[in-house]
Amino acid sequence: MINLTGKVALITGGSRGIGAATASKLAEAGADIAITYRSDLRNARRIERQIQTIGSRCVAFRADASSQSDVRKCVRQAVSRFGRIDILVNNAGIWKRAPVRSMTERQWDETLNINLKGTFFFTREVVLFMKHGGKIINVSSTAGQRGEAYHSHYAASKGAVIAFTKSVAVELAPLNILVNCVAPGWVDTDMSRPALGKRSSRRSIEQSIPRGSVASPDDIAGPILFLASDLSNHLIGATLSVNGGSVMVT
Repeated sequence: MINLTGKVALITGGSRGIGAATASKLAEAGADIAITYRSDLRNARRIERQIQTIGSRCVAFRADASSQSDVRKCVRQAVSRFGRIDILVNNAGIWKRAPVRSMTERQWDETLNINLKGTFFFTREVVLFMKHGGKIINVSSTAGQRGEAYHSHYAASKGAVIAFTKSVAVELAPLNILVNCVAPGWVDTDMSRPALGKRSSRRSIEQSIPRGSVASPDDIAGPILFLASDLSNHLIGATLSVNGGSVMVT
């Protein structure tokens, strides 16, 4: 039912976790894929080969989401390679523990620069090339909906991503650029491994989720695929909470 043949998707942070799973899902639907990575070249090349095996084109570009020049160069390289960008998935992000009493300005800035400023940079650059419309999907978090102790900088960045989504969704809808958001809860990725890798901690987390399990990256990639498709054409500025029922948000 979902057919993205002829579409080009740019997925930031696409070398692992949610980004890699999203790249595969969109490629299976027929899209050609550009992914960004910051330092993990080996995984980026692996994802390239995996997507090519599916039958879609895939190119990985090194880019620091917090660098305006990197982002601009990356977007232009993707357009030069594929001729267009129809779908942007703003997924690149970091999650690091930092109690507010000891958090440094550097820690605060690092998280906000990658998670929030990176989303702004990529959105601003990509919309210049969405002459005939497109889809933008931003990846937020349940932390941005309810807060998260010891990760206030992360929660602040992800809450701002939701507000940014709503704002630009209204601004860009008349141009047929449809902007929405997903807010995952716990997901079994490298980023969350410090918490999920401990048996007692994982058990406690699973017990807090009505579905009884932590999401896989594919569990998040599915809703992203939906938002990237024509099935979501009347959704504007929405946030899909993908958390197994652990956080109920109106």
